[in-house]
Amino acid sequence: MNREELADFLRRRREGLQPAAVGLSQGARRRTPGLRRDEVAMLAGMSTDYYTRLEQARGPRPSTQVLASLARALRFTDTERDHLYHLAGQQPPARGGDTHVGPAILHVLTKLDDTPAAVISDLGEVLVQNRIHILLSGDYSQARGLDRCIPWLWFTRPDGRRRFPQEDWDGMSRKHVADLRATAARRAGDADVTELVARLRAESAEFEQLWNEHEVPTGYGHVKRMIHPEVGMFELVCEPLLTPSATRQVLVYYPAPGTDTQEKLDLLRVIGTQSMSTH
Repeated sequence: MNREELADFLRRRREGLQPAAVGLSQGARRRTPGLRRDEVAMLAGMSTDYYTRLEQARGPRPSTQVLASLARALRFTDTERDHLYHLAGQQPPARGGDTHVGPAILHVLTKLDDTPAAVISDLGEVLVQNRIHILLSGDYSQARGLDRCIPWLWFTRPDGRRRFPQEDWDGMSRKHVADLRATAARRAGDADVTELVARLRAESAEFEQLWNEHEVPTGYGHVKRMIHPEVGMFELVCEPLLTPSATRQVLVYYPAPGTDTQEKLDLLRVIGTQSMSTH
């Protein structure tokens, strides 16, 4: 690990990144160029003290998960992300299961302020959410490991299913398994895919049964019904947009025609603003 060069690289990239590029307000009293350290820490889901120590070349060797969060927070390109890993003495992730989200996609998400959208890996890991997606589905940014993975949560934490109508559970289970099977076929032998499937088969009898049925995805866009505790039922068309590598997809949710979902999304944005202003 090259602490001095890592610290310099982080500081230069932070100072060169404008708040508007990450969806933050410029503010009236900004004494430093670019982002502040606390803003980078917030975007990366870590403490300000931890990030500050990295910039001061006195922090511990960051884990690959921390590096991935920093790369997203600072809007790194794939090449910049790989350089960050090398400076930290870590091997950059293999591109087969790459979960890095580049600046172009992150920019699009910040502009979709009235449409729920998220970037999901091909294993179902929630990588990035925009604000209204967080209000609708909950915040995954503080979750770690498999707790960021939607199929894992679906089959091992049944309480999370309460956000969806019970009559939809079987169809959603089958879709999660079919999507994962498609990934397993495309990335046969990759360690991350093999490990997730093995753990799900060991932990969930339901997953094991469906996995043995060998169903594959039947299409892309589909209607998803979600229940919000304050606003009620949402009926949303979920449209996945694949990135060039096909290892990540942008999920965009828009109101199903003939429903009152748009009005409920508008209400959710207001409720979210009021909730945030009370803290």
